[in-house]
Amino acid sequence: MFSPSFEFRPRLLKALSGYDRERLARDIGAGLTVGIVALPLAMAFAIASGLKPEAGLWTAIIAGFLISALGGSSVQIGGPAGAFIVIVYGIVERYGLANLLIATACAGVLLFLMGFFRLGTLVRYVPVSIVIGFTNGIAVLIALSQLKDLLGLDIQHMPADFFSQIHTLALHLHSLNLYALGLGAACLLGLFVWPRLWHEQSRLQQALNLPIPGMHRAVRTTGRIPGPIVALATLTLLAWALDLPVETIGSRFGGIPQGLPAFALPAFSWETVKLLVTPTLTIALLGAIESLLCARVADQMTTGTRHDPNQELMAQGVANFVVPFFGGMPATGTIARTVTNIRSGGSSPVAGMVHALALLAIVLVAAPLAKAVPLAVLAGILLFVAWNMGEWHAFGRLRHYSSHYRMLMLGTFALTVVFDLTVAVEVGLLLACALFVRRMSSLFQVRETARSDGAVTYRLYGSLFFGAVAKIDPVVQAVETSPAPLRVELDAAQLISLDTSGLDALEQLLKVIHQHGGTLHLLHLNEQPRSLMERTGFAARLAAQPA
Repeated sequence: MFSPSFEFRPRLLKALSGYDRERLARDIGAGLTVGIVALPLAMAFAIASGLKPEAGLWTAIIAGFLISALGGSSVQIGGPAGAFIVIVYGIVERYGLANLLIATACAGVLLFLMGFFRLGTLVRYVPVSIVIGFTNGIAVLIALSQLKDLLGLDIQHMPADFFSQIHTLALHLHSLNLYALGLGAACLLGLFVWPRLWHEQSRLQQALNLPIPGMHRAVRTTGRIPGPIVALATLTLLAWALDLPVETIGSRFGGIPQGLPAFALPAFSWETVKLLVTPTLTIALLGAIESLLCARVADQMTTGTRHDPNQELMAQGVANFVVPFFGGMPATGTIARTVTNIRSGGSSPVAGMVHALALLAIVLVAAPLAKAVPLAVLAGILLFVAWNMGEWHAFGRLRHYSSHYRMLMLGTFALTVVFDLTVAVEVGLLLACALFVRRMSSLFQVRETARSDGAVTYRLYGSLFFGAVAKIDPVVQAVETSPAPLRVELDAAQLISLDTSGLDALEQLLKVIHQHGGTLHLLHLNEQPRSLMERTGFAARLAAQPA
């Protein structure tokens, strides 16, 4: 082992201890349900990212299995995620598909190293305002990217830039396909209405709850069918039966290959890797944030053991390193499928592994049927995903938060939409650090509490660090303007911390006081400031002064 603290222990090992048939039956049922839900999402995410639909399917199968088998969460489901759509599309547009595969594999290595060196908890230090900002920004970009297929516009190549996309859409509005718009709108409306139809308090549920043997169970079973599957099946059948002139998976991609993917090594060179530093960091950063946020959501919905963030990152790393060799795309934890897993009774990683195997069976058996799926229907599904992905209520509550929070959230949102996620998070974190320093410096205070002939006492409050050293200047000025030597006492009972910049400010104060014939005394020191002063010799210099 390279590190004495390194531990690779998947949650699956713990989950299998005391595992019984009842839990297996629940996990199989949950896995099958999640597998059905993942089918249209995996294809839609890949197509929206500028890839073939099988790239999303094989990512969901391979990465989904590995993340569940090796991860640190009992219920998290991994696979392609909506948050990656904009990122992957931009990388393919700028660097090409081969370099996307290399960047994904390199990001997998980086994710594994983050878990190896136990950096999983650092992701929690990203302010929630930044997370909400880039999540809402990505949701807007996903929705914008789907307007082409939703409207059935005749656009051969869609740019990745926000303003270029709007310009391109506006130029091609004359090619609007009303059949595609109708299918997409029906899909979107159906996805909003479907769960409400089968709610226990809905009129339809009450009307169908007739005293007929088996009716209650039939209604309950129907209500559990995932909305995306209902929309995909019914609207695909409608488009095929009416022979609607809309673009389908078959017309654009020729269908989905019925068989296992081929193992292939992308062309690799260190020169290429150097050029892909930014895409690699973007994929790794987004994958880490998304997976650990998803795991935290899962923890809040379950009563079992909390997830291990470092083990989860290592599993994400393995999955993202492996999938590019089978033509896959980046993978991470997915909130929608994880929530579906929990609500369907999944309680162990076995459910996630079953979900991957169920998808594999569907692809091997029913791949030819995907040719007839209209792209407008997949666009409707993704618009629904984008709507659920965004935390739109956060905009309405902005007035209740500080100007710092509003600046971080709106700034990150705007940068994500206009530029990209990497720029948004980098600027957001820098701004968060600057605002934090400003806030902490405002909390540090120096107050004069007593003054007599030849002596003055100040009380220090808060943290004396690099951002607050200017607060010592009034004390220095008081010493310099005093007509006689001063005995300066600093009551440090409320000084909770001191850094080297703060200590340097005290050193300069001591120097000025000595130049004017006075003395400096620090009273009631807490442990951290005292330790720093003793280690640097400052305490000894104070003790050497005359009483």
